[in-house]
Amino acid sequence: MAVTLEQAQRVGCTCVKALLRFAFMVANNLVAIPSYVLYLIVLQPLRVLDSKSFWYIEGVLFKWLLAMVASWGWWAGYTVVEWGDDVKAVSEDEAMVLVNHQATGDVCTLMMCLQDKGTVVRQMMWLMDHIFKYTNFGIVSLIHGDFFIRQGREHRDQQLVLLKEHLEKYYRSRNRKWIVLFPEGGFLRKRRETSQAFAKKNNLPFLKHVTLPRLGATQVILKTLVAPQENGTPAGRDAVIKESKPKGLQWVIDTTIAYSRGEPIDIQTWILGYRQPTVTHVHYRIFPVKDVPAEPEALTHWLYQRFIEKEDLLTHFYETGAFPPPQGQTKAIPREMTLSNLWLVGIQSLAFLSGGMWYCIFQYFYHCLF
Repeated sequence: MAVTLEQAQRVGCTCVKALLRFAFMVANNLVAIPSYVLYLIVLQPLRVLDSKSFWYIEGVLFKWLLAMVASWGWWAGYTVVEWGDDVKAVSEDEAMVLVNHQATGDVCTLMMCLQDKGTVVRQMMWLMDHIFKYTNFGIVSLIHGDFFIRQGREHRDQQLVLLKEHLEKYYRSRNRKWIVLFPEGGFLRKRRETSQAFAKKNNLPFLKHVTLPRLGATQVILKTLVAPQENGTPAGRDAVIKESKPKGLQWVIDTTIAYSRGEPIDIQTWILGYRQPTVTHVHYRIFPVKDVPAEPEALTHWLYQRFIEKEDLLTHFYETGAFPPPQGQTKAIPREMTLSNLWLVGIQSLAFLSGGMWYCIFQYFYHCLF
């Protein structure tokens, strides 16, 4: 079939736009990430004198970096609509966020839709595949204190021990509040066949839009971060101690990401922007942690039920274009998530100004020394 002039022009414009966006992303990374690292190196004395203030500043810088990533998708027209519970209500509490995993764009989507949730982004910890440690953003996540988990049965037990140690060392010492994990342990397209075979063998539901989750990391997080409970209150504590100690993990936020037409956005699309503007839908359901069982068998059943519910949510979404209404309601009301273009431009400008400042500083010292 012959290509028309109009089609050729459209393809040409898309390619030029993608190249310009890629060049901007590279420049953005070359100034923003080194600036983040250098600011924190200069602030090391503050870390010794006032650790709380140091990690507050680090959290602000971390949120700005995630906002820059969000801006790449936002300016390409990749927006988010939210459904279900309003998680802003628990943004100051400790929470574990369980997310289905379809593509690399899931992380970018979360970076975007959590930007307007108060202090969440600067006080959150991510659990991600160890391969991300070797990406351009790896150094940032290492400094921030995210945990890189190595997949595979041969690594599983060791990784869970390391996760527990990591949480005990970094989670509260750096004032983290939300911890985000993908319990499926990999992308949907890679795990679906194995998950379905496991489900058939163990007489479990056949899932198409999600896979059966793994228990390990979820169980470690709950055991490590949930405060000891006795009749709904911390055990053996007087009123003064209760006020001074962390409350522990209080909520589990079940988060379901749905893409238009079931076509996930990957990181390449997010950066290059060659797909037409599209809306990603994110559904939240909040559970009090006291309602989550601690025993492994009961917790496994509870976690399976969450992903069976995700399957139902996604099936309904792909059939109707909307998530179903909450129980007891007749209509689901979506909320459009927005970002301020002025704020995003300000953060990007600050990154480039910081890059220029550090360049001038290094030039000055170079000339002084040589």
